[in-house]
Amino acid sequence: MGGALIFLQSLVNGILLGGIYALVGVGLTLIYGVLRVVNIAHGQFLMVGMYITFWLATLFRVDPYLSLLICLPATFLLGVTLFYVLIRPVEADPGNQVLVTLGIGFTLSNIALLAFTANYRNVQTAYSTMVLRLGDLSVNVAFAVAFGIAVALSAALYQLFMRTDLGRSIRATVQDREAAMLMGVDVPRMALLTFGLGTALAGAAGSLLAPVYYIFPEVGAPFTAKAFVIVVLGGMGSAIGAALGGLTLGVVESLSAVYISTGYKDAIGLVAFLLVLLLRPSGLVGATRV
Repeated sequence: MGGALIFLQSLVNGILLGGIYALVGVGLTLIYGVLRVVNIAHGQFLMVGMYITFWLATLFRVDPYLSLLICLPATFLLGVTLFYVLIRPVEADPGNQVLVTLGIGFTLSNIALLAFTANYRNVQTAYSTMVLRLGDLSVNVAFAVAFGIAVALSAALYQLFMRTDLGRSIRATVQDREAAMLMGVDVPRMALLTFGLGTALAGAAGSLLAPVYYIFPEVGAPFTAKAFVIVVLGGMGSAIGAALGGLTLGVVESLSAVYISTGYKDAIGLVAFLLVLLLRPSGLVGATRV
């Protein structure tokens, strides 16, 4: 395989992985952009989505991608419940927010550890190892389908924010909470729904990753770190920036694995993150509010 073809293959693989990363990042930036809540437990919601997908596939033979129909509402309800019970009482204090979401993350990981043990699991499907040939390029079917679903979910979220009354109410809350309340917007309800949407996107990313990634109780921690890298890469609070940041991180990791070392790909992603902080502190797109 020639050098140009290796580069192109790595680029395609990175874009496909980056599409799923983007979904994780958009969920976190939605929560931060609207609520200014630093959700340290974001990756653990992804882990919950992975386990929901695994058990639906194992016990009921539900296709991992069809399990989104259950995973999305389940992680939405989990996020709404935890926000209402634990996060809302400390919403005004950033320090307590971090401590509470950190505690939620530890709790979810340990519940999974107690319930499912530390064993690594994966979801086997007929297409997990299938490959499409596009000329000399190889495209993993599971990654391609996951990328398509991630793009569709991101597009649906965009339509929700731009075309519906709910989306306009959330954007009004972002711009000026007091003015939104004076115009009749139920701001506490918008906060609740926004956190639920953010956690649902993380759960959806977990479902998309389940056929191509190992599932274990601590899988959420590295994805929390990646989510924060993506958010900062794109620009704090920018959904479009988070999508771009996710694609960038996926490409950087893929190229690093090929040209440097698989063991260093996460470290190279962090180096790219630090370079963006040094050269463009506002991110690739610039800090905005959703």
